[in-house]
Amino acid sequence: MTETLLAKASAASRPLLLLDSAGLETWRKEQSVAVDAWLNLFGFKGQSGSFCPLPDDKDGRQRFLAGWDPENPLWSAAALAAKLPEGSYTLTATPTGCDDALFTLGWRLGSYSFDRYKDKNKALAKLVCPAGVSRAATEALAEAVFLTRDLINTPANDMGPAELAAAAATLAERHGAKVKVTVGERLLKANYPAIHAVGRASSNAPRLIDLAWGHRGPKVTLVGKGVCFDSGGLDLKSAAGMLLMKKDMGGGAHVLGLAAAVMAAKLPLRLRVLVPAVENAVSGNALRPGDIIATRKGLSVEIGNTDAEGRLVLADALAEACRGAPDLIVDFATLTGAARVALGTDLPALFCNDETLAAALLSAGLRQADPLWRLPLHRPYRRLLDSPVADMNNVSKGGYGGAITAALFLESFVDGDVPWAHIDLMAWNLTSKPGRPEGGEAMGLRAAFAMLADYADKSSAKGGGKARRKGSER
Repeated sequence: MTETLLAKASAASRPLLLLDSAGLETWRKEQSVAVDAWLNLFGFKGQSGSFCPLPDDKDGRQRFLAGWDPENPLWSAAALAAKLPEGSYTLTATPTGCDDALFTLGWRLGSYSFDRYKDKNKALAKLVCPAGVSRAATEALAEAVFLTRDLINTPANDMGPAELAAAAATLAERHGAKVKVTVGERLLKANYPAIHAVGRASSNAPRLIDLAWGHRGPKVTLVGKGVCFDSGGLDLKSAAGMLLMKKDMGGGAHVLGLAAAVMAAKLPLRLRVLVPAVENAVSGNALRPGDIIATRKGLSVEIGNTDAEGRLVLADALAEACRGAPDLIVDFATLTGAARVALGTDLPALFCNDETLAAALLSAGLRQADPLWRLPLHRPYRRLLDSPVADMNNVSKGGYGGAITAALFLESFVDGDVPWAHIDLMAWNLTSKPGRPEGGEAMGLRAAFAMLADYADKSSAKGGGKARRKGSER
């Protein structure tokens, strides 16, 4: 549960003045000697997330100074929401360069805690939504982030494939969407052999979640890796390697959270969400190294490592996504450690076969303080996935360029004329920071939502015609 921190205007709200360190020096020169001495007493220097109470204003209300970082308004706001005394606050003025909408969203994100299994006691500060900022839109986007975090944070005993499908059904009911779930042996009858092969060893049957919403606009399909727990299979992970593996369904959590934002905003899109939900477990019928499995696209895959299972379930889901002839596909997956080695844990890797789509995602990420970093689909590396006995192997020969070869594996299951973006992400905060507690995290979600909102607007202006590719990386 999260407490809403966006209040309605009230005479009891405390005035809040934002100042960075440079702005503070200018402001102090205009104040009385008493105020200057007061600031010295409190040692306030305008650092991000710091605050200082001031003497009451002429209406008897206590005023506050608050420090913020002009380079980081989102998380500066989150820090203030957590640190200021309980009560309601109104921004008296927005500093030059401070985006009101981003600041307000950051304040809202500062309320998050995962308290399903424990009590939350601390009451937090509320912000009166600034003029010109949509309270409803801010709440909806924050709730999409919170849904993503909650799904990731929930342990596998309460968030297996069945529970993830139930979460999708609840979301669909809330927004009037339709959801279909294909379970267990029916996956084979419906020609999803790779999803079945990965998930068959678990007592919690594998399934494909298929959510559909909207009746106008371009077709957008979101695909998310839904490995609800990853033991590594017969290529077993170490005990340390399994500790965070409840988060391996983070891609599925992201596309459900993103879908929630799209549906709440009522974007003019025909949205489809595909989540192959499985548990990569160990039993007598588990997938073995050296096995050769079929896929929905008709390509055979030799299993070089059972711990590279995410790309297998995504292969079937991406092939199905293309069957619906979408205008674009975006997938999210906690796919490779190689992407984390290259970019660290905070920065998702973006792979894309379309220059226009890649540019739109990167630009949206910068605007929303939700950055992505593009890595190449370097096609000469495709040979590293060659197999002497199948159409391809699920892992490359050698340990180099693992994020790239994984993306190239996925690209083999995407029709060449469909704009497609693949986001390889951590989906987890290793430490706590303002607005981003240790645990599950939405990464690239706000960037993707902003991109889709722009895309929907442009498509509506053009009459909703099918997107055309503007060139691709070769």
